[in-house]
Amino acid sequence: MRRFVVTGTGTGIGKTVFSAALAGALRSPYWKPIQSGLEEETDSEAVARLANVPAFPEAYRLVTPASPHLAAEIDCVTINVDALTPPEGNLVIEGAGGVLVPVTRDILYADLFARWQVPVIVCARTGLGTINHSLLTIEALRARGVPIHGLAFLGEAVPDSEAIIAKLGGVRRLGRLPVLDPLAPDSLARAFAAHFDLADFR
Repeated sequence: MRRFVVTGTGTGIGKTVFSAALAGALRSPYWKPIQSGLEEETDSEAVARLANVPAFPEAYRLVTPASPHLAAEIDCVTINVDALTPPEGNLVIEGAGGVLVPVTRDILYADLFARWQVPVIVCARTGLGTINHSLLTIEALRARGVPIHGLAFLGEAVPDSEAIIAKLGGVRRLGRLPVLDPLAPDSLARAFAAHFDLADFR
């Protein structure tokens, strides 16, 4: 089976776009365990549109656009961590924000990843500050025994930053997804094929 968790070094770095590219390339279903914020297009809707793959229903759909632990409290929802069990089969799972985002007041996303033991792909932007954020993310995952499949960089090419993160983190560089304008299913599929080797995900 090909099963991956896609996480990031922070919020808004483009991991949903990468998740769509990966799911489309693998022809794999997608699952977002918790969606916080429903006013705009959800991540599941975006991936289904960009990758033309099925998306499993979220375990929790929270109206408030905030960290899941706070959004659930504001929405008067109790998150049952035991209900956050990934569907069977090939799957691309996307977390929220970074690995230390709280799911509840007791459990972080990194703790969920440790329970699941599904290989994690860390999405890292290439801009200033990424070395520190990326290495901290890798350390947090390793401290919990989470298997790390590799690094996917997002943005303009910064070869030195990409190389030193992979070297110091002891994690392989899978490739880099450039900024796409326009962002469309065809342009995304072409960019993934040009910058990543599908064999690295099998």
